[in-house]
Amino acid sequence: MMDLVRQATSLLSYFVIPTIVVGFPVYGLYKRVPVYEAFVEGAKEGFAVAVRIIPYLVAILFAIGMFRASGAMDFLVAALNPILSPIGFPAEVLPMAIIRPLTGSGSAALVAEMINRYGEDSLLVKMAAVMYGSSETTFYVIAVYFGAINIKRTRHAVPAGLTADVAATLLAVWTVRLLFG
Repeated sequence: MMDLVRQATSLLSYFVIPTIVVGFPVYGLYKRVPVYEAFVEGAKEGFAVAVRIIPYLVAILFAIGMFRASGAMDFLVAALNPILSPIGFPAEVLPMAIIRPLTGSGSAALVAEMINRYGEDSLLVKMAAVMYGSSETTFYVIAVYFGAINIKRTRHAVPAGLTADVAATLLAVWTVRLLFG
């Protein structure tokens, strides 16, 4: 049964990206949108955003580097590993689970570091990548969005967001084990 699921997802993956790459421009042409001009304008805006966030990215990467160099990350991993190891959660992806609710760029840097260390096709990197794609930067989102509309009391947003992050993290590990392990 699992081989059938793996074969079906593998076959489906061959068609998803080409369908998206061809589908959006065709839909834009159907709606009479100047596709190339819209793409170029979006690329300009994206580049401007990238330039604006570079200082924040550097600061976040520096802070995460200090957090890891101080031994705090190792302490958290050592404290959580005995709890999570029996349910099949590898210690190598614990830093991703800890950093992801705080920062998207920092967790992207962790995935990149894991790719360099373990290789892009390793089970650990697949777990981290699925975790990256299926969880949220909860504290960043709450700070930005609630701050933008001047909400002081977040009520249940933080516990709900962190609960969703824990669920996404555990399901990412289990799903990757199911499909690739």
